[in-house]
Amino acid sequence: MKKLMTLVLIFTVATMSFAQKNEVKAIEKALKNSNYADAKSAVSVAEGLMGNMDDKLKAKFLFLKAQTLYAGGAASDADMNKVVETLNELKTHESAIGKLRYTEDANEMKTEIYNSFLNKANEAFKKNNVGVASKAYANIYKISPKDTIYLYNAALLAAQNNDYETSLKHFIKLKDLGFTGIKMNYIATNKETGGEEFFPEEANRDFAVKTLKTHIKPVDRKEESKRANIVKNIAFIYVSQGDNEKALAAINDARNEFPDDNNLILTEATIQIKVGNNDKAFELFKEALKRDPNNPDLNYNVGITAMEAEQYDVAKKAFEQTLKLKPDYANAALNLSFLEVNKGNMMNDEMNELGNSAADNKRYEELKAQKSELFKTGAEILEQFAANNPGLKNADIYNQLANIYSALGEMDKFKANKEKAKAIEAGN
Repeated sequence: MKKLMTLVLIFTVATMSFAQKNEVKAIEKALKNSNYADAKSAVSVAEGLMGNMDDKLKAKFLFLKAQTLYAGGAASDADMNKVVETLNELKTHESAIGKLRYTEDANEMKTEIYNSFLNKANEAFKKNNVGVASKAYANIYKISPKDTIYLYNAALLAAQNNDYETSLKHFIKLKDLGFTGIKMNYIATNKETGGEEFFPEEANRDFAVKTLKTHIKPVDRKEESKRANIVKNIAFIYVSQGDNEKALAAINDARNEFPDDNNLILTEATIQIKVGNNDKAFELFKEALKRDPNNPDLNYNVGITAMEAEQYDVAKKAFEQTLKLKPDYANAALNLSFLEVNKGNMMNDEMNELGNSAADNKRYEELKAQKSELFKTGAEILEQFAANNPGLKNADIYNQLANIYSALGEMDKFKANKEKAKAIEAGN
């Protein structure tokens, strides 16, 4: 009886081993025919037998599983995660058993996947398909976690695609990793094209300049830290989600880390305005301007933030100061003009509510005259800007002037400015 039981046990083990090999062969056969559905079915069956596989068969199975899930590049996001996990499991397994039969193939497969997603991301970005590009960059990071710059790209593009949940997840991951994005770029000018080109290493650049002599003007250019931008985006996403407490906590952390960053001060001011703390916001404006009063961009940003908070007097002073510091700052002139035009438009509500009595008609004419004066002031700002900047090539300035003159009924001036705008837009 004991001998019979032993024979039965041996027969069972032999049958199990035979079944394992059969399922692995089934995967191979399906992959040769690019039949990924059948390959997936065979993988599911084989996984149930995986615990009894010998080391050699297990390594082969893991590699075939990765190929199956990859599906020739058509893997879903969920399957792509499994592909990377499976390839990592394969490499760990072979390292442990000391036989690297499939490790080199796994590395080649990772490189193929990496390049495939890089091409996909770059092509999608060129076509402004930011959602596809974001996912592709995120997949590159999954394949090569040391390339955190791609996770940063994925986060920015997800936000641009209004996918704030994904963007926030990526930004928080980058923050936790301590990512800064600081790196040295090795650049030289191509003699033939005259354009700057980036090199992966200093040695590559120097070889092109000194040995090949295809490039000139070598320069090292260090990229600024992206960390402040990361925490700023985290704060803004929290604001968009209505979680102002987390937004203020995020920006407070950022300011503790970067106390001299004026943009972070303005970011906090923007958040304070959104939560109704205008007094605090303007304390922050003063702090920023005190630190760097002669910075035209800073003054302009203060103006924009104040305008969003409907603090128009503060905005006006900021835009005027911007133009004093940088007389060709077109957007400052446009916004300064807009403030005057907006004041005029704000009179429309009262004008529309008036009746037909003599008193109402008189009030209507008073308001109409005031509105016209404000529109004329808005036009004068832009006319003066154009006079101060001979040869101005800014269609927005002339389009705004055309709109103002149209509202004033000055059709000759409307047509003249519209023609200037069209000429600039046509490249003339």
